[in-house]
Amino acid sequence: MEGEKEGDPAAMLRGQAEIWRYMLGFADSMALKCAVELGIADIIHSHGGCPLTLAQIARSIDGSPSPNLPYLSRVMRLLVRRNIFSVHRPSGGGDPLYGLTDSSRWLIRDSELSLVPMVIMQNHPLQLAPWHCFGRCVREGGIAFQKAHGVEMWELAGDNPKFNKMFNDAMACTAKIVMKAVLEAYGDGFGAVGSVVDVGGGTGGVVAEIVRAYPHIRGVNFDLPHVVATAPAYDGVEHVGGSMFEAIPKADAVFLKWILHDWGDEDCVKILRNCRKAIASSDQEHGKLIIVDLVLLDRDGSGGGGDGSGLFEDVGMTFDLLMMAHVSGGKERTEAEWKELLERGGFPRYNIIKIQALPSIIEAFPQ
Repeated sequence: MEGEKEGDPAAMLRGQAEIWRYMLGFADSMALKCAVELGIADIIHSHGGCPLTLAQIARSIDGSPSPNLPYLSRVMRLLVRRNIFSVHRPSGGGDPLYGLTDSSRWLIRDSELSLVPMVIMQNHPLQLAPWHCFGRCVREGGIAFQKAHGVEMWELAGDNPKFNKMFNDAMACTAKIVMKAVLEAYGDGFGAVGSVVDVGGGTGGVVAEIVRAYPHIRGVNFDLPHVVATAPAYDGVEHVGGSMFEAIPKADAVFLKWILHDWGDEDCVKILRNCRKAIASSDQEHGKLIIVDLVLLDRDGSGGGGDGSGLFEDVGMTFDLLMMAHVSGGKERTEAEWKELLERGGFPRYNIIKIQALPSIIEAFPQ
């Protein structure tokens, strides 16, 4: 077209390759899901972590009397390319040996820190369908999940026990990972408070970790009634059902991990104002709000959360689209957007504490 200039041939070729790569990016997720479903990392781990041949891996796949080795080889070739698994040939000859890497160690089911439930949840057809509605959302507005399924995600979770369990398992696995980083980085941040309410705490694993690390704290796990109905008992933790849009149990500190990014600004302000009312300290000397959420880079590339190394910056941008796919008005926010939200919610002072994980800690105060 007139006015347009064709790029350098080499640059155009690179651009074509990039489009092919992004067009087929879903293949990485599907190969990862396949590895989790087959338990490949678990199989290698169960052999002491020693590298195995394809035939050895295949013989250990549950429920598969005659696995297809060529198919397995093709999946593993991509996963090796993505550094999910390693491969090498023995010096004396023989079949290639496949081993674990720092990435595939996160795919071991019985590991204390595992991302398997999150891989399963994010790649489930119910969770993938809303991504196909982005074009409609841009044209029409509305909620992608509702367009795909006729209800919002929280309604589906309330009516579908299997989906609810899958979702809770995914949240629990990431909670362990994030809370390890929170407790390591936050130091004595919990030391001066006598009670903590975890708002949207799921089945209570997070506040249980806090109470375990700080036994003097009285913990309250607060979530929707159908969620806490399946919560196990924890020492020092009380489960309370209710809605954070109506009232939040009183405590010295209110804890919100990956909650506010699920909601639009006006809903967040309602939640924050209820958090402000819930802080129980009469002099509010120790009263605080502890948010664990992403802090995106500003438009000029400054700011940002995570561990400060840039490892999670692209993931943060993807998480913003994840919120668009799955929740009503949810989004990830920059520091400037957090500052405005906190001020409107009654928390004029805040600190951002970076941790060795995807989100950051945002510590906010009511005065």
